[in-house]
Amino acid sequence: MTAPARTRSSADLIRAEAPVLAHNYHPLPVVVARAEGTWVEDVEGRRYLDMLAGYSALNFGHRHPVLIEAAHRQLDQLTLTSRAFHHDRLAQFAKSLAELTGLDMVLPMNTGAEAVESAIKVARKWAYEVKGVAPDQATIVVAADNFHGRTTTIVSFSTDDTARAGFGPFTPGFRIVPYNDLAALEAAVDETTAAVLIEPIQGEAGVVIPDDGYLAGVREVTRRAGCLFIADEIQSGLGRTGRTLAVEHESVVPDMVLLGKALGGGIVPVSAVVARRDVLAVLRPGEHGSTFGGNPLAAAVGSAVVGLLETGEFQRRAAELGVVLRDGLASLVGKGVVDFRARGLWAGVDIDPAIGTGREISERLMREGILVKDTHGSTIRLAPPLTITDEELRSALGTLEKVVTQEA
Repeated sequence: MTAPARTRSSADLIRAEAPVLAHNYHPLPVVVARAEGTWVEDVEGRRYLDMLAGYSALNFGHRHPVLIEAAHRQLDQLTLTSRAFHHDRLAQFAKSLAELTGLDMVLPMNTGAEAVESAIKVARKWAYEVKGVAPDQATIVVAADNFHGRTTTIVSFSTDDTARAGFGPFTPGFRIVPYNDLAALEAAVDETTAAVLIEPIQGEAGVVIPDDGYLAGVREVTRRAGCLFIADEIQSGLGRTGRTLAVEHESVVPDMVLLGKALGGGIVPVSAVVARRDVLAVLRPGEHGSTFGGNPLAAAVGSAVVGLLETGEFQRRAAELGVVLRDGLASLVGKGVVDFRARGLWAGVDIDPAIGTGREISERLMREGILVKDTHGSTIRLAPPLTITDEELRSALGTLEKVVTQEA
């Protein structure tokens, strides 16, 4: 009998990537082979508590049984038609997602960046056809330190040199203002403004939470100026902050909401522009499209995700466990942690640079069985699955305390 092939080691598999994979992220040196719930396992069988959840793509944990069952059921029926034909799952997905967000219509896409690009197109078309902006003169106001994706148009209005440098010429039509500065925002808006596009909480920047009243102020500025308010909720939405959408913390209803990541349940890429009917109505047949956008498998999984959120269970869990997260981080300030920002089960934690960079802290946590990811210097991000237990969360906080208080 032939002996089973030996599983290649993590180090071997990482080395095997270098000759055949272009650089993308700078991943931690862990090779995940299996996952369930809040835990992942590498090829050597070491287990790690996932405190990143795929940048919120895994809000419901790995392989949530309801979502896996929905995917399996659809795989046995139909996976793709393209949008050349109708299929039997799309209407219900769009209806339930619109109702969940309190808006009217859905434009389904695949990735978060596609949702942002689609919203930009819709906003410009709306500006020309509804607002009456002169042809090719529409502008969109965005915030500094934003992260909306990495396509050429999106990096054109990024202020991150790593994302932007070397990728010009850049797409015109964007005005960048400081985040959390209503006066600067209002000064940038004029008769050419199609929309204001912002993240209700800036994730990549380090989970930056604006002052109370900022989002309501953005809504009021856009209302007075007669332009659209586009909220990029790709990371902040779908339960992460303790509400279905982060804008709900200020009872704000944007004209367009951008969703992605968790909408695919950690199974397939699913994104969407959800908007007022009169806004999305500017698109006519043939003016926009996606072969895979709104495909039957995506619609089945997306509908199951909406079903989980309709109960309110995950929003409540994020709010309640968010108190545990916030209190645990507060106890570490001055003991290796300089500052933190948290809302729901989402936090940016600024580590004392004397202890290490964010990358170094992430690697130390990895060696202790906790997976997080760094951003910008000595900041790490925590965004565990919303299925995490109180015990698991407290254990992770205890491990973080151990790492930031021990000698480097």
